[in-house]
Amino acid sequence: MKAFVVEKVADRAFSCAIQEVPVPECNKDEVVIKTTYSSLNYKDALSSVGNPGVTRKFPHITGIDVAGVVHQTTSDAFAVGEKVLVTGYDLGMNTDGGHAEFVKVPASWVARIPDTITDKEIMTFGTAGLTAALSVNELLDNGVKPEDGEVLVTGATGGVGSLAVSILNKIGFTVVAVSGKEEQIDYLKQIGASEVILRDTFNEDAKKSIMAERYAGVVDTVGGDILANALKYIKYDGVATCCGLTASHELNTNVFPFILRGVRLIGIDSVECKLEKKQAAWDKLAGEFKIATLDSITNEIGLEDIKDTYALMLEGKSVGRYVVKI
Repeated sequence: MKAFVVEKVADRAFSCAIQEVPVPECNKDEVVIKTTYSSLNYKDALSSVGNPGVTRKFPHITGIDVAGVVHQTTSDAFAVGEKVLVTGYDLGMNTDGGHAEFVKVPASWVARIPDTITDKEIMTFGTAGLTAALSVNELLDNGVKPEDGEVLVTGATGGVGSLAVSILNKIGFTVVAVSGKEEQIDYLKQIGASEVILRDTFNEDAKKSIMAERYAGVVDTVGGDILANALKYIKYDGVATCCGLTASHELNTNVFPFILRGVRLIGIDSVECKLEKKQAAWDKLAGEFKIATLDSITNEIGLEDIKDTYALMLEGKSVGRYVVKI
């Protein structure tokens, strides 16, 4: 079968290319999926250059998302021909991932694709969409409503950010987007942002330890100073979710938003969260959260395009979501 493989060629040196590799064998309580679509995520790009925080086992097939049909299984939970997907867990990290014609995974990782969404659509969502849906769900579950005020989305041109903007707009929220890409302001407004604030302006304006209340909620995808500054603007009893660290893994903040306004900061983990929680999020993405702008944020590529697209991601030049047709 064809697969996109990363190999370690020397100490701290890696190469990646399409290779012919054996079709995986199905062992006890496993599922072999015949891939229809996968997607590209920033974590995949890190894996392709040997980032040890993502992947330590080489040679390695990238792809932390996969959708397709059950080709073979030894599990009673699934039948051959069922439409399924896998995101998170160890897929595409130290377990071979979705950028291959066939993918083998434990049956406990596998979710069913709802009937109301296509394989391509669900991979456009992918891990990014799952993360966005889990973030939005936390706002809703903690009482944030459209009438409470604006919701801020940081890193808004990225995969998680752009989907969060679109989902929040779809369910009635007024969305303010933060981005470092001035050339993408029109794009962000097209997918649902009512206002776009450039990243440098946002950080420069937040000089005080706490700012005037503005946002009912925040979906942060980048961490660092942007998250620290976003917390300063959250209204009383508001909620922020945190799911990324592309700006920084450090959070230099103060306690004022928490002790003066009762602000809650909630972490989002789409990798190891329970399968039931993932399945509920997929069902929402196929229904209430399904967005009309899905095509406009989707770039469809093939296995042969993965390497160049990883380079764009690592340079911070990618926009929207990339799905890989296998």
